[in-house]
Amino acid sequence: MTFVVADDNESFDSLLRRFKKRVQGDRILSEIRKRRYFEQPSVVRKRKRAAKLRKSRRTTMKDLRRTY
Repeated sequence: MTFVVADDNESFDSLLRRFKKRVQGDRILSEIRKRRYFEQPSVVRKRKRAAKLRKSRRTTMKDLRRTY
């Protein structure tokens, strides 16, 4: 459960801004979006594998750029 404590003389807008930052930092919204619909285990594995490939390609390209 994410919460923020209001300081003395703090406006609602700044309190809301701090709360949104804390929620984003805790990655709560991304977790909710991910769990919104059921994904088959095979689809999850496929998505994770694709992300892994993208990341490895990115690091390989960075390494290649450094050598030139």
